[in-house]
This record gives sequence, C-alpha cells and structure tokens, in this order.
Amino acid sequence: MKIDLNAMVTESRNQASEAIDTLSTIDMLKVINEEDKKVPLAVERVLPQIAAAIDKIASAFTHGGRLVYCGAGTSGRLGILDASECPPTYGTPSEMVIGLIAGGHQAILKAVENAEDNPAQGERDLRDLHFNQRDVLVGIAASGRTPYVIGAMSYAKSTGATVIGLSCNPDSPISRLADIAIEPVVGPEVVTGSSRMKAGTAQKLVLNMLTTGAMIRIGKVYGNLMVDVEATNAKLIQRQINIVMQASGCDSPRATQALQQCGGHCKTAIVMVLADLSADEARSLLGKNKGFIRSALS
Repeated sequence: MKIDLNAMVTESRNQASEAIDTLSTIDMLKVINEEDKKVPLAVERVLPQIAAAIDKIASAFTHGGRLVYCGAGTSGRLGILDASECPPTYGTPSEMVIGLIAGGHQAILKAVENAEDNPAQGERDLRDLHFNQRDVLVGIAASGRTPYVIGAMSYAKSTGATVIGLSCNPDSPISRLADIAIEPVVGPEVVTGSSRMKAGTAQKLVLNMLTTGAMIRIGKVYGNLMVDVEATNAKLIQRQINIVMQASGCDSPRATQALQQCGGHCKTAIVMVLADLSADEARSLLGKNKGFIRSALS
C-alpha cells in the first residue's frame, strides 16, 4: 500500500531545524524549545471541539458507559498512560477508561511491526471489550490515517457510539470518520516525521483535558481538589488529609479523624466536617446528590 507522506503536515520538513545537526547543544535545544511553544497554541485553536468531546464523555460516564482510547505506537501509549492514571487520581474502576494499542500489551514497551496496518484487529479489540453504544471511542493517530484506528472507529460507529478523532493533520481520514474531530495542527517536527515530539505533546495535552474535564463534570473535583483520590500509599494518605483540610478549613487531627471514621473517603470526610454530620449521614447525603459535594452541602 503506497502512502503519500508528502500530503501530511506531520511529515513535512521543518525549515527552522534543517541545520540542527550543525548547532551547539544549547542552540539545538533552543530550536526544539521554540517549536514546542507552538503546541499549546495549536491546542487552543481546537478547544471548542475538546469541550464537545468532554460533554459526550461525561454523559457516557453518567449513563454507565466507558471511554476507550485506541491508537498505535506513541498514540496508543499516550492513551494507555492517560487511562492508567484515572483510577488512582479519581477513584474510578479500571474498566471506566481503557487504552488499546495496536499489537497488544507487548507493544506498550516494544514496537510490534505491522500491527498498526491491521484494521480488522481494531474491530476485534473493541469486540473483545463488548464495546457498545453507551461507550465513547477516541481514535488517536498523529497521521490521521492509521488502519488499526480506522478499523476500530468504523466498528464503533456501527454500534451507534460516539466516535472522536484526535489527529495532527487537517481533514484526515479519522477526522472524516469521527463525530467530533480534534485536530491540533502543530506543523512539521524538528526531526522530520518524528511525531512523538510536537504531535505527541499535543495529543498528551488533549487527553489530559478529556479525562480531567469529564471527571470535573461528573463531580470528582471540588474546587480544584481531587476529592475521589484513593489512598494507596503514604503520600496519598497525606494528600487525602491535606485535601480534607483545604476543603473544609479544619486542622490535621480533625481531618484524620473524619477519614478514619468514613473509611478513607475524602468526599464523605469533607461533608462530615463542613455539615457536622456522622459518616453515615454524610454518605447518604452524597448518594442523594450523585456524589456532588456542592449539591450535598446546599
């Protein structure tokens, strides 16, 4: 299969770095840094599309659906990274946000040749998850044409699910297939075609926004505090205490006591302190308000 790389912005040659191999180390880094500065500006231009995607994802979560990332190479690894951070940060079940990569688990650490060229495997991987219309799929591909991702997106569309495309080339095949196309066009890479650089950074920024925004929308953040964080190590135990103190204005002994009484659940401890309730009363109040602290307190 012949691929016209010349038509892709991500594969074009960057004039600013054409002589980068002749520069001193510090000047080389200045070139890279100047190019990196363009990434958040590219993301800024697609904020409306990111916002639309977040609302779809939050709605899916509210109705028992999942967010599934699908990509190959760097794109797949970035999706897996973002998915893996959700349980410890927001207390979500591991199956709520899922990352798929062409080539399977071994491809996380080592490239699997030709895996990305198999669209049928993208469909099979979604079928194995029992992907359905309640879920949301985000297909990630800097090029915007990865067959594995297109196969997954095509199957997801056939189920009636919301399909989002994240690419760094305008009007790409995955953008045309998506219900919502997110296209942070960052321009040519410092090293031609090395899309793990600016394109990868743009994808990481967008993925950060998708999950963070959706978690805020479903009540897992109070103010700017991650109030569903799970205390799985010593640092996170202290973070829970700090969160309860910051949210309620109480001191460390009171925060620690509240957390102990409610089994280490930040939201419950915060409502206990602010509303002067027992653990059971606070837990019941949160349940009636779908886990939103502000609604519970009002």
